[in-house]
Amino acid sequence: MNQRLTIYCSTSFILGTLVYILQAYNIVLPKVINNYLNDFLIIPIVLFFSLIFLRWSRNNKSFTISLPIILYLCTMYSVLFEYIFPKYLIRYTSDFIDVLLYFLSGFIFYILQTKNKK
Repeated sequence: MNQRLTIYCSTSFILGTLVYILQAYNIVLPKVINNYLNDFLIIPIVLFFSLIFLRWSRNNKSFTISLPIILYLCTMYSVLFEYIFPKYLIRYTSDFIDVLLYFLSGFIFYILQTKNKK
């Protein structure tokens, strides 16, 4: 597995978990971290665990997730978490910056995933 991708996604998972723990204990975080960091981190976390599972299930250690699939996942997160859920669940708010963060982190994942293949 690509070491940079592994470090990036592992760090994303650790930071995301830390933010959730701090929020659960009502520790005040800077607004940018509290409102946007986990939106940036979730796509590489989901894609990384998906990549591990797909490599295992296909028995192909060089399998990569294609850009259209990454864009599809980012689109689905955007529609669900920024359009549908805010309409029905008070916990969610719609924010266009979150959509940009989903796609930015998906693009970074794609770049890191394909970096060693070239």
